[in-house]
Amino acid sequence: MAIKVKELKDDALITIQVNKSYYLMAKAASFYILQQLNVQEKGDAYFKEIITKNYEDLNDAERTFYTLILLLAEIEQQAQQANLYNEKEILEPGDPDYVEPKQG
Repeated sequence: MAIKVKELKDDALITIQVNKSYYLMAKAASFYILQQLNVQEKGDAYFKEIITKNYEDLNDAERTFYTLILLLAEIEQQAQQANLYNEKEILEPGDPDYVEPKQG
């Protein structure tokens, strides 16, 4: 017996609202997938290859990463257009007043 499923129309374009918490969760997910891909070991060329290859030519992990990157890019583009960014300075090691971050 056939089942019914819902699918977006081909020309559908949906606007969603995303808060900072969700944005940070999506960003954390992209970093997790990036670590699974071992991009640091394979080098920047591999990272560039992922984002320039055809979607169909990527493996499942690469597709997941690519999808999250597209989502994050759209969120960031809309945030930029709506002037929703706060700019702040982050001190680096060697800067005056730099404090080493602590875990815990």
